[in-house]
Amino acid sequence: MEEILRVEHLKKYFIKKQMFSSQVSIVKAADDVSFSLNKGEVFVLAGESGSGKSTIAKLLLKSIVADSGKIIFEGHEIKNDKKSLEKIRMNCQMIHQDPYDSINPRMKISDIVSEPLEIHKSGNSDLRKKRVLEVLKEVKLEPAEEIMKKYPHMLSGGQRQRVVLARALAIKPKIIVADEPVSMLDVSIRAEMLELMHELQKKYEISFIYITHDLATARYFGKRIGILYLGKIVEMGKIDDVLLKPKHPYTQALIDAISEPDPDNLYKEKNIRIKEPTEINVYEGCRFRARCPYVIDKCNVEPELKITDDDHAFACYVNLD
Repeated sequence: MEEILRVEHLKKYFIKKQMFSSQVSIVKAADDVSFSLNKGEVFVLAGESGSGKSTIAKLLLKSIVADSGKIIFEGHEIKNDKKSLEKIRMNCQMIHQDPYDSINPRMKISDIVSEPLEIHKSGNSDLRKKRVLEVLKEVKLEPAEEIMKKYPHMLSGGQRQRVVLARALAIKPKIIVADEPVSMLDVSIRAEMLELMHELQKKYEISFIYITHDLATARYFGKRIGILYLGKIVEMGKIDDVLLKPKHPYTQALIDAISEPDPDNLYKEKNIRIKEPTEINVYEGCRFRARCPYVIDKCNVEPELKITDDDHAFACYVNLD
């Protein structure tokens, strides 16, 4: 498949200060992150809260500046100059987690969806209005002529998230970064939203970076997956290989934590292969070793991503097979 985006050794550190204290610590939100995205592919970034998923999304869109590393779009490195920023923001759009906060409550739906077209000076007012109607119909917000006249508070949460998707589609991007796009929706609506995204992704060959902590939706929507832990990719590969045959203890712990629709689970304690963390410097050696039940002395040295013959990469000294 043709590669559309490549991330090489991306780093972003934040300085954390304690209130009423002179103590300073460094948070490595993204630490030497590398992955690629092919045209028309869905790549999943998964991990628990605080693993660095949203930081990577912001780095890709250049809303925050990386400390080091490269972002290469269609063979050209995206730097911090005006031309590069216009190129990536024209071709890469984002769907945020919270539809309540990601759209302006004082703007009509027509203005919200047409905003990217106006920013990038795409077409005249008549063409923009026509495009707004098109994308509202494509995300199944009908009657589109009525919806576009409304304000966000007049819509449900699911409808608002469809508005966010319509805004992302308006300028026909090549990549969409979806940051937990269904986590704020009711369970009954999540499947509809995922199916809609899947249909549009196939129809227009849009490449998706799907950010989530929900491995069930990740397997439904994604093709490849990278598992993040404390800013580091610890496992990566085809989604079925990673989720059905995990090689890293952290991936196994995420899978263990998935709830199964079995009534007997109400009376059973879930056994997750993870232990209470010990007090260590997490950025020295393997980052998961403080919580890992399989820790060995060698884990004091940070493991590198090992790649198997089927492009399944993992950073662990212990073989879980």
